[in-house]
Amino acid sequence: MSTPRRRISSLGLAIVLAGALIQLVLGVYYLAMAHAPHPHHLPVGIVAPASQRAAIVPSLEAGGSFDVHVYASAKGLTSAIQERKAYGGVVLDQKGATLYVASAASPAVSNLLKNLYVQEYDRRLAASVAKATAGGRPVPATTVTALTKPPKIVDLVALPADDSAGSSLGFMIQALSLGASIASMALGQLGRRTSRSLQRGLGHAALLVIYAALSAGVALLAMSAFGVGRSADHGGLFLAYGLVSLAITASTAAAVSLVGRAGALVGGLYFTLGLIISGSSIAPEMLPRAGRVVGQLLPPGAGASFVRDRLYFSGASDTTELIVLSAFAGVGLLIVIICNLRGGLAASAEPAGGAHSAREVP
Repeated sequence: MSTPRRRISSLGLAIVLAGALIQLVLGVYYLAMAHAPHPHHLPVGIVAPASQRAAIVPSLEAGGSFDVHVYASAKGLTSAIQERKAYGGVVLDQKGATLYVASAASPAVSNLLKNLYVQEYDRRLAASVAKATAGGRPVPATTVTALTKPPKIVDLVALPADDSAGSSLGFMIQALSLGASIASMALGQLGRRTSRSLQRGLGHAALLVIYAALSAGVALLAMSAFGVGRSADHGGLFLAYGLVSLAITASTAAAVSLVGRAGALVGGLYFTLGLIISGSSIAPEMLPRAGRVVGQLLPPGAGASFVRDRLYFSGASDTTELIVLSAFAGVGLLIVIICNLRGGLAASAEPAGGAHSAREVP
C-alpha cells in the first residue's frame, strides 16, 4: 500500500524527469535553429556586365547560399536595398567596384557581405600586383595609387549610434511577447469572476485592445529613453507595436477560451519557441528553412519584420506581415467573443430546459 511519502517522492521524481526532458528538447531546438547561422537563399543584387556576372554569380549561388538578382543600374540596386528586397549588392562599372549594404536589416548579414567582398577584393588585388610586377618592370605611380585604394563600401541604411549593435529590436520584441502573454493569461482568469455572456466577451476583447495600446506606448517610451528610433515615424511604430501585442494577446486569449487554462501555453510557446525564429536577432534567411517559414507566420516573427520596417525601412512592403498579424488579432478577438456568446446562450437556455425536464418526471 502506497504511503503519502511514496506518492510525493514519485511525483517529485516525475517533475525532475519532466524538467530534464523539457531542457533537452529546448536545447536541441535552440541549437538546431541558431548554433551556426549561415545564409539560405539570401537575396543580394549585382550590377555588372554579363562577362563579369558570369564569373561571380555561379559561385555565389552555389549551394543555395545566395539568390543573386541582376539590376540594370546602381539606382535600381540601392532602391531594392532601401526597400529591404535585398540585403546588399555590388556594382562593377568603369569607376571600379562598390559594395552596398544595409546594416539596419541585419548587422550579421552586413558583416558577412563585407567579409566576402574584401576577400574577393584582396584576391583580385594580389593578382593585379603580380601582373604589374612581373618581369621586374617599374610600376607606374597611377597603378600603385589604384592598387592601394581601399575597397569601397557604402552602408545605405546604417544603424544609429544609439543602437550600434542592432540588438534593440530583439529586446523589444522579447519584452512585448512576454508582457502580452502574461497579460492575456491574467485577463482570462479575471473573466472567470463573471458568467459568460456577450457583454463579457466584448469587455474582454476591449481590454485586450486597451492593453495593446498601452503596451505600444510603453514600448515607445522605453525606446525613447535610450534614444532608439529617434528619426522613425512614431505614429507608425505605435501602430506596429500595438498590432503585434494584440496579435499575441488575442490569440493566447482565444486558446484559453477554447481549451481552458492549457491554452495559456500558446503564449509560452510564442516566447520560448517563437522568439528564436522571429528574425528579431538573427536574419530569417540565416535560419534553417523550416524555422524561417514558421517564424514569419507567427506574431513574433511577423511583428519583428513589421517593426524593423517602421524603424528603418519606410519604403518596404509589409503586406504579408500585416496579413499575419491582423489574422491572429482579428480571429483571436472573434473567438473570444463567440466563446462567451455561446456560453451565455447555453446558460440562459439551461433553466428552461431544467424546468421542462422537472415537469416530465412523475
